[in-house]
Amino acid sequence: MNLSQFLSIFISNVFIYNVILSRFLGLCPFIAISKETKPALAMSLAIMFVTTMSSAITWVIYRFLLIPFNVAYLRTISFILVIAAFVQLVEIVIKKINPVIYRSFGIYLPLITCNCAVLGVAVLNSEMFFLKNAAVSGSFIYSVFQGISVSLGYTLAMILMSGIRERLDYCDVPKALKEFPITFIIASIMSLSFMGFNGFRF
Repeated sequence: MNLSQFLSIFISNVFIYNVILSRFLGLCPFIAISKETKPALAMSLAIMFVTTMSSAITWVIYRFLLIPFNVAYLRTISFILVIAAFVQLVEIVIKKINPVIYRSFGIYLPLITCNCAVLGVAVLNSEMFFLKNAAVSGSFIYSVFQGISVSLGYTLAMILMSGIRERLDYCDVPKALKEFPITFIIASIMSLSFMGFNGFRF
C-alpha cells in the first residue's frame, strides 16, 4: 500500500470516473431526490454507509467463500443480499430518527438495494483488487477506501445538483422544461464539465 495508490483511487472515483456523472450509475435517486439539499445530503449519507459497509463485507465473502468454494458465479446475487441487509438497517434507522426525511425518500430508499452504483462498487472491487482469484496486497483496505471515494463522488454530484435545482425555483423556467426536462439538461452539462478531469494523470 502506498499514498499514491490511495490518491489515485480518490481522484478517479470523485472526479474522473464519478459514479453518476461519468459512469451514469444510480441516476434514479440522483434525479428524484436532488430537488432539495437536505434530502439529497441524507440520501448521500445513506448511500455512503451502505456502499462502505457492503464494500467490506462483499470483499470478505468473495475472498473467503466464493473463491475457495469455486462459486464466484454467485457474486452478483450474494452482493445484492449483503446490500439489501444494510439498506434495511438504514431504512429502520432513518424512519426512527427522522420520519419526515424518510417520507421524502419514498420508494427510492428501499431501491438502494438495487442501486447499480452500490452494486457497481462491489463488483468493481472484486475485479480490480483480485488477480487470478487471489487478493492483491492491501486489497481489503483499497476496497473499503474505494467505497468511501465513490460515495464522496456521489455526494458531490448530489449536492451540486440540489444546489442548482433550488436556485431554479427562483428562475423563470419555461413550462415545457420544468422539473425533469431541465434536470436532465443540467445533468448533461455537469457530465460534460466533469469530462475535463479526464486530463488528470498520476
